[in-house]
Amino acid sequence: MMHRTSPRSDVLGSGTGNYGHGSIIRGGMGGGGGVASRPCGDVGMWNSGGSNARMAPGRMDPLEVTRAGNEHYKKGQYGEALAFYDKAVAMCPENAACRSNRAAALMGLGRLEEAARECEEAVRLDPTNGRAHQRLACLKLRLGLVEDARKHHFLTGQPPDPVELQKLQAVERHWVKCGDARKVGDWKSVLREAEAAIAAGADSSPLLVATRAEALFHLHQLDEADWILTRSLKFEDSFSFFSAAKIFGMPSHSYFYIVKAQVDMALGRFENAVTTAEKAKQMDGRNIGVTTVLNNIRSVARARAQGNELFKSGNFAEACTAYGEGLKYDPSNPVLLCNRAACRSKLGQWVKSVEDCNEALRIQPNYTKALLRRADSYAKLERWAESVRDYEVLRKELPGDNEVAEALFHAQIALKTSRGEEISNLKFGGEVEEVTSVEQFRAAVSLPGASVVYFMTASNLQCIQITPFVDALCTRYPSANFLKVDVKRSPGIAVAENVRVVPTLKIYKNGKRVKEMICPSQQVLEYSVRHYSL
Repeated sequence: MMHRTSPRSDVLGSGTGNYGHGSIIRGGMGGGGGVASRPCGDVGMWNSGGSNARMAPGRMDPLEVTRAGNEHYKKGQYGEALAFYDKAVAMCPENAACRSNRAAALMGLGRLEEAARECEEAVRLDPTNGRAHQRLACLKLRLGLVEDARKHHFLTGQPPDPVELQKLQAVERHWVKCGDARKVGDWKSVLREAEAAIAAGADSSPLLVATRAEALFHLHQLDEADWILTRSLKFEDSFSFFSAAKIFGMPSHSYFYIVKAQVDMALGRFENAVTTAEKAKQMDGRNIGVTTVLNNIRSVARARAQGNELFKSGNFAEACTAYGEGLKYDPSNPVLLCNRAACRSKLGQWVKSVEDCNEALRIQPNYTKALLRRADSYAKLERWAESVRDYEVLRKELPGDNEVAEALFHAQIALKTSRGEEISNLKFGGEVEEVTSVEQFRAAVSLPGASVVYFMTASNLQCIQITPFVDALCTRYPSANFLKVDVKRSPGIAVAENVRVVPTLKIYKNGKRVKEMICPSQQVLEYSVRHYSL
């Protein structure tokens, strides 16, 4: 068969200092492993970078297919480029340059594990393919596999790029500091060093993701740790790629599952925690750390299940003991602490109930159940100011919960009574009442407690915007008397109270004005209502 010559083509490589996606360079193939400048016929040999690969029969010219892919790649159209590189690989599956080009497109699409496997295949086919080694070094670093990255940097046949080597050393340095901090339980430093390693170049490392989540778990930032791990579940499909990697003395995938199991347990997902920890055990059955965590999780899950059954049957003392057994294995579990607080409340041990709730909320500040139980225990102890404070937080978090609203109302009334304030004509579930005469206005603001008067007009844009918030405050602070005056319909009241701008809000206590706000922000308005209604 006669071979025809062809002009030098655009080929995909990875120019100096840009080993990520690679750059488009011009020229034929040398030892670097780009695309051959010599096309294949229907049957023939394609020599690329020292590897001889027999081309699969077909009509298309692989060089033309690769050129088309290169054009898309240069425009950042990585999906389209990949489609052409796929065709080139299908025609010449043993060609290292085709594999390397395909890896570059996969990198552009963010499919890093696939890209790394493609590069590994390229260097298997042609161990002297410098560009494939360069790309693989970059990929390994981004995935957090520092030693692998170093190895491929020194297999390119050329001195490592100083910039890439500096990135590798920075990631390695932060990894070491991260491990040292973990040994002594300095979780703030662990989090800082893990984030620094990510910023230095290991931006797609599941190992660093798990390390960040573990640090956040120990720093009691459970929701953030859970969010990070949930987003990282895609890594489960690529664990085989990290099978040889170890982190803190255990296989990387076992470590990932152990961290996830601990977060699940802290958030009350006990069955999930057991299942996840068992996965880690299956992957590394001889690791003492993995076995210890699994046994603890099983013990906590059993204690919680036993405590729940005892609580349901009304055996509160026994349930309290069962939850306490679980806390021996996990002293900082907010769910067990909150459950024990419920038992202690039922047993009349309200001070101890508050203590358990305090500890649960220290670990998980937004734990609604713990806050609700603490508010109730404060009420039982007649510590009304603390009870009102907790119920007000719950009222914001659970605006549609009528029981919380009523509990807040009664706590506010009890607080006023404990201060010697006169309480009368107050009822739960009030609404903003419109007043239309000066006499009605005077009588309303003279009632015991705080009266919040909203001066408005129905057509004013700012009034339209703030009216729903005033209505919400009326529900949120039922111990205050909310009134509204439409200054167009009741100009006499506006004149008597010297109101010239709407919206204006005034707060009265026992007939005397104590606060005036003209066009207030929602934050200022609520702060003032809360301050004067207590």
